[in-house]
Amino acid sequence: MVLNSADRAHEFEAERPRLVRVAGRILGDDAEAQDVVQQAWLRMNSTETDIDNLPAWLTTVTSRLCLDRLRARIPEAAEPAIDEHSEDPDPADVIALSDSVGIALTVVLDRLSPAERVAFVMHDTFGFEFATIASALEITPTAARKLASRARAKVRQPAADDALADWEVVDAFMTAAREGDFERLLELLAPDAQVRADEVAIATGTPAQIDGRRSIADFFNGSAKAALAVFVDDRPASAWFHRGTAMVLFDFDVVDGTVSRITFRADQDVLDRVVRREKNEHRA
Repeated sequence: MVLNSADRAHEFEAERPRLVRVAGRILGDDAEAQDVVQQAWLRMNSTETDIDNLPAWLTTVTSRLCLDRLRARIPEAAEPAIDEHSEDPDPADVIALSDSVGIALTVVLDRLSPAERVAFVMHDTFGFEFATIASALEITPTAARKLASRARAKVRQPAADDALADWEVVDAFMTAAREGDFERLLELLAPDAQVRADEVAIATGTPAQIDGRRSIADFFNGSAKAALAVFVDDRPASAWFHRGTAMVLFDFDVVDGTVSRITFRADQDVLDRVVRREKNEHRA
């Protein structure tokens, strides 16, 4: 059935939450996902041709816009050739991976190529058919299947020396806090994790101490929405900003890939050393 403009607008609003979830998982940034979906809305409005299957069309357009964003963000090396005749992995392995991927799905995505990331998220997270993924990536369904398989292998079998960097743990923790992902917060916290604060931070209203990962996850769950990624003395951290000024630093101690301690610091000598950093930026 061909929809008129009013019907299109109504159906778009019905699809918007789904499109935002897809774009948000692919891009790892809620604000950027909203922007991409708005672009899809504008592109739909400017399209004069009939759209017979609007949900599929919107999925394809949103995914392509995400791919463009990823390619602009991530310098993409030449992709290894895809052997369309090689065997696919055992379906049982795929199910086991999707059940166990946990935090790796959030962090390792940043290590996949843009095309791998789109194929992996669309299929393994949202269950899109490979024909739909192929349309978004402008490749064959077989090639889309191989991209997802290659990405899955990277998630399932990381290199021995590919442990999560401290900045990845910090950024994953803050993302989980903002998104209210309680289970992911628990995964990122050491069992005996603790929160402490300096005297100035306590005076601003931060808790003096919190002990245990469940209590800390409860405190951060759905919070820290005004916190931004920073460096302090070249260490990755996060800080709460007010009107462009860092007010409280969240100083992380990361041990063996988990957060062992977070210290709230508001001493001005410390805040003067805080420098903003871009998402995924890190220093040696």
